Amino acid sequence: MQTNKQNRSVLFDLCIYTVHMMSGGDMAKPLLGHGSTEGDCSPPAPAGRPVGVLGSGDFARSLALRLVCSGLKVVVGSRNPKRKASLFPAAAEVTFQAEAVKKADVIFVAIFREHYSTLCDLADVLVGKILVDVSNNTEINHHKESNAEYLASLFPACTVVKGFNVVSAWTLQSGARDGNKQVLICSNNQEAKRTIAEIAQVMGFTPVDMGCMSSAREIENIPLRLLPAWKIPIFLALGLFLCFFTYNLIRQVIHPYIREQKNKLYKIPIEVVNTTLPCVSYVMLSLVYLPGVLAACSQLYYGTKYRRFPDWLDQWLQHRKQIGLLSFFCAALHAVYSLCLPMRRSHRYLLIETAVKQSSLGFVALVVSTLHTLTYGWSRAFDENQYKFYLPPTYTLTLLVPCTTSANQEGLGEGQIRQICSAQRNGGVFKRGDLQVI
Repeated sequence: MQTNKQNRSVLFDLCIYTVHMMSGGDMAKPLLGHGSTEGDCSPPAPAGRPVGVLGSGDFARSLALRLVCSGLKVVVGSRNPKRKASLFPAAAEVTFQAEAVKKADVIFVAIFREHYSTLCDLADVLVGKILVDVSNNTEINHHKESNAEYLASLFPACTVVKGFNVVSAWTLQSGARDGNKQVLICSNNQEAKRTIAEIAQVMGFTPVDMGCMSSAREIENIPLRLLPAWKIPIFLALGLFLCFFTYNLIRQVIHPYIREQKNKLYKIPIEVVNTTLPCVSYVMLSLVYLPGVLAACSQLYYGTKYRRFPDWLDQWLQHRKQIGLLSFFCAALHAVYSLCLPMRRSHRYLLIETAVKQSSLGFVALVVSTLHTLTYGWSRAFDENQYKFYLPPTYTLTLLVPCTTSANQEGLGEGQIRQICSAQRNGGVFKRGDLQVI
């Protein structure tokens, strides 16, 4: 019992000593800062030289806020510091541009390209500084040189880094919590890129080294591209739609008008479009699996998966997801249009295409759709009245690509077995990893 009392006494004295030592340090600091403005994160005062921001626009304010919230000192350079000070966090120092440049080694240039020349008066002060160009153009390849290269030509004594132009002001304000956290960085100076990459990591982003300054032109074009992976699939879908729509228009509207003097223009909005949509969906579903068949045939022919595909096949393989989604979209529209038809005719439209799913069920949907089309049009294929203007029925055209894809897909297994047997017969070793059917 006496030993326990002695231990408790020692622990109590130790606690009193610890509290006494912390009273002049962390315990003396308030938990919440006073006088903070709205949107001010009030981080603890960081050590080291501050980070400079030149500009007072939306992006500059958002950038200053994110830097302050990340625990960095921030000094903002503005031509009217008194009028702009209320727009920035209280922890950020707002002063004239010359004073801001003197206090910072890393400076974010958050102004337009047209205003770069206004900084020429600060050329002597900017010597040896790291300038981060965050600007973008209004058009793709609008100038002969990128904004970062133009800034570097104006200030040859500075180190220019391109970065943070793919990050929006809203992302800077809300923080890198969702969406794309990547920050593309390029420069001719490795040390400068490393410094900016560290700042990006402190801010919660993922820096990506894009190489030297020549990559700045491509980085500036990235925000100006709207859904680049969807461009080819959308044009493909529109092209197929126009082809099948024109074909069905000739058969269902123009032919009756010329041969029978019947006006069937009322069929264009619903029936002609509804006949076109499943054709587009069916063909595009086939185009999802056809490049995989071609890639597998190429691997079987060369006996290895390490040979690069041609560029056209590689691009086709990369766009399969978008083509499949557009196929499903056309199938969904086909379902909506079918509901607009009279009930006495809606039973003709079996919505097999809605089963499209980019997995093993996708090929099953392709096979079932092919069987459905063959069953639906088997009797009509031999009816001479269906060949209007000597044009075959629409579904016969849609069967070309799916039948080719299905036949080749089924033949891949036999071809693979033959190649393995041939390798074993010749005394060679055919590794399982040397063949990959996509």
